[in-house]
Amino acid sequence: MTLPEPNALIDSLAAQLAPVMKTDCALIGIHTGGVWLRDEIIQRLGGDHLLGELDVSFYRDDFAQSGLHAEVKPSRIPFDIEGRTVILFDDVLYTGRTVRAAINLLFDYGRPASIRLVVLIDRGGRELPVCADYTGLRLDLPTNEHIDLLRSEAGALSLVRGPW
Repeated sequence: MTLPEPNALIDSLAAQLAPVMKTDCALIGIHTGGVWLRDEIIQRLGGDHLLGELDVSFYRDDFAQSGLHAEVKPSRIPFDIEGRTVILFDDVLYTGRTVRAAINLLFDYGRPASIRLVVLIDRGGRELPVCADYTGLRLDLPTNEHIDLLRSEAGALSLVRGPW
């Protein structure tokens, strides 16, 4: 199966999010692909939004097994999320563990009114009861395959599918 160009998926997500992003909400991306996705959506829809980034490395429940990611980035939410709607962006939804970690980290900053999840790809294989509110593409991949969202030095996004 050939993967579609990310731009077509991002255009679809932007159309889905246009009515939602007109409200007073915070747009928070999970490093790194979720931040890239959020930025691409903002580029298409414009607007002045509260922006934040999360690195969930220390919040993952498999930290002891997989170790620390080589490029830990700082989390940054420079505003109060108490009582606010949060739109959380991630590139690929798989087991649900990254999203669970992101929600735990968000609650360290306060108690949002609601959290909506946006993902570019939902690849199936959930281990936790997590689902996206907005999805660019749903597909089922075998457990021995993965999908990565990559960004070139020029800023172009691409999807790569391969073996683990």
